[in-house]
Amino acid sequence: MSKADFHQASATATVWRQARTTTGQTGALPLADSDSLACEQAVALEYNGISHAALLCSPTDLEDLAYGFSVTEGIIRDASDIRAIDLQEDERGSLLQIEIASACLHQLKARRRQLAGRTGCGLCGLESLNEVRRHLPTLPVPQHSPQADAIFRALDALRDSQPLHRLTGATHAAAWCTLQGQILAVREDVGRHNALDKLLGHLLRQGIDPRQGMVLISSRASFEMVQKAAAVGIPFVVAVSAPTRYAVQIADELGVMLAAFARDRAFTLYSHPHYLNTAESVSATTP
Repeated sequence: MSKADFHQASATATVWRQARTTTGQTGALPLADSDSLACEQAVALEYNGISHAALLCSPTDLEDLAYGFSVTEGIIRDASDIRAIDLQEDERGSLLQIEIASACLHQLKARRRQLAGRTGCGLCGLESLNEVRRHLPTLPVPQHSPQADAIFRALDALRDSQPLHRLTGATHAAAWCTLQGQILAVREDVGRHNALDKLLGHLLRQGIDPRQGMVLISSRASFEMVQKAAAVGIPFVVAVSAPTRYAVQIADELGVMLAAFARDRAFTLYSHPHYLNTAESVSATTP
């Protein structure tokens, strides 16, 4: 995140702090102070002049969001399907006017929804249960896999790769890591789905092979997060927090190694534990 983006994604506010004293009493008056808050704004996505979705997200990396959202929603097939993006901004928020190939219009109409998404919501606006899960092919068995130490290395590095979270405490992160545990890219957002879409959009725009790395997310692993990773071909998802039952089911069916509760020096494997490279001893468990 550039310095300009960093300042755009946060703001300073006057606050009044109240604390309990060592004797258990509170002070007479709260003390005035300043605090940093994460910014969020409405972002509307429009495809070939057709309004499609409205999200609440951090006002950074919006072109990455356009690519990532478009591919994980199944609207486009690859980066070349997006012909142009025009970003319009006013006091209400941002409008991403996205021009896509005419061959994608059928998919757009199939996935079309009027979405007024609350922060962190991945399903708001879906019109039927049939729209919840996409029909995706099972990923092939990966030729190369991470060792446990690589996952721990990435976890250690993630703490220093979230400047907006360190400042505000209000954002999620999604990181792209090599199979050796080196973090190559991080996207932060007030919404965990948005953070992942921004990261996947970055990979798509840069032409990065999704089979050659793993995704690390600072949030829980819901089924949408696993589905988004599988949609672009990523076979390894590591979550700092808990998974849901549906996420485990989707990961198992789509050929994704899902690790969760990844923190300190341990993690739990919930699907495809045989993908883990066990050439070295590991501090991992399977439920």
